[in-house]
Amino acid sequence: MSNKKTKIILGVILALLVVAFAAAYFVFTPQGSDFDKTIVFEVTHSDGAVREFTIGTDSENLRGALEQENLIEGNESAYGLYVTVIDGEQADDSKREWWCFTQDGEMLNTGVDDTVISDGDHYEASISVY
Repeated sequence: MSNKKTKIILGVILALLVVAFAAAYFVFTPQGSDFDKTIVFEVTHSDGAVREFTIGTDSENLRGALEQENLIEGNESAYGLYVTVIDGEQADDSKREWWCFTQDGEMLNTGVDDTVISDGDHYEASISVY
C-alpha cells in the first residue's frame, strides 16, 4: 500500500513540476512585436532641442507612422500632406520656414505620403529656411 501511495505522490509532484515549467516558459519567453516594423524619428526643434521617437507601426509610409503617433499636422496638397507642424512646433511661413525631412542625414526626394518605410529606418526632421 505504501508503494502505491509513493507512486501517486511522485506522479502528482511530477505533474505540478510540468505545469510550473510550462507556466514559467510562457511568462518569461520574449513575446513578438505587435508591429511589422520599428522606425526612429528624430526631431530637431528651432531652439536646438532634439527629441527622438521610436515608433512601432504597420504603416507602409512615413505619414501613416507619424500620424499614428500624432506627431505631424499639415495641409493636403496635390502632392500629399504638406507638413506644417511636427511635435507641436509650427514652421513659420512669415519667416520662410519649412520642415525638412531626411533619412540618415540625406534629404528625402519624396513627401511623407510617398516615403515607404522599412524596419530599422531612421528619419530626421528639422526647420529649414528657403
